[in-house]
Amino acid sequence: MKAISYRRYGGPEILEYGERPEPKVGPDSVLIRVKAAAVNPVDWKAQAGYLEPVLDAVFPVIPGWDVAGVVEQPGPAVTEFQPGDEVIGYVREDFLSRGTCAEYVAAPVRTLARKPRNLSFTQAAGIPLTGLTAYQTLVRALRVGEGDTVLVHAGAGGVGSMAVQLARHMGARVIGTAGERNHEYLRALGAEPTAYGDGLADRVRALAPNGVDAVLDLVGGDALAVSSELLAPEGRLASIADPAVLGLGGHYVFVRPDPNDLQDLTDLAERGALGVEVSAVFPLQKTADAQRLSMEGHVRGKIAITVD
Repeated sequence: MKAISYRRYGGPEILEYGERPEPKVGPDSVLIRVKAAAVNPVDWKAQAGYLEPVLDAVFPVIPGWDVAGVVEQPGPAVTEFQPGDEVIGYVREDFLSRGTCAEYVAAPVRTLARKPRNLSFTQAAGIPLTGLTAYQTLVRALRVGEGDTVLVHAGAGGVGSMAVQLARHMGARVIGTAGERNHEYLRALGAEPTAYGDGLADRVRALAPNGVDAVLDLVGGDALAVSSELLAPEGRLASIADPAVLGLGGHYVFVRPDPNDLQDLTDLAERGALGVEVSAVFPLQKTADAQRLSMEGHVRGKIAITVD
């Protein structure tokens, strides 16, 4: 099969496009013909070796954890899916090796759910990692509910745009930080936009004088530091970007595959409560260019990879 792979840690320049063996299908996995994948910052961070302390790399590594595709062959123990089923998946295992930037991927069923019928493969590939991250943080760590005021840092990005939509669906008021060019986009998602950077605390206090009930930090550093000052009494704080949140009494969240959560996201997408903004699409051969765009750090929504 054709795939993108790398043989050592490094940047986009180390990616190779060429032939790789088609993956074997274990008892609890299915072989998926990949229609689309997505690029996330964790892909190029893992590729650079930042996750080496916690994830072994079995070189050559095929990057990518997000997928949308069609089931080709279920493993012998699999009853959940049949050939021809359209699925999405957050195909993360406890090592780096067989990712989704390829014509085929063998995905454990614990990483999969049915693809939303109303979304294209390109759009659907943008749901798993970002959607699960937002969903698990809002539901489990922050316990967001009706009437809460939620501050989402980097609200126009991949996770942020999912978090805004999900929090609004949960009945919350949402304040989202973003650059000026993305303020109308945030309004369209249902958030009240505000600029990030110097003076953020004053701008948020002007919108929520009594403090916010929950903060979802997707940036870390200064954004996290100011967040704790903006909480209302009994307010909750969570970060996916900075473990320093633990010292502030908050939650540090690392997303995990969960087929039930992923199915909930599919259901929300089919009901029109969750959409995916795809800002750029690259063919598989141009995955390095997709990574370079992601590394610029100003992407609205998702970057997709298409596999023909």
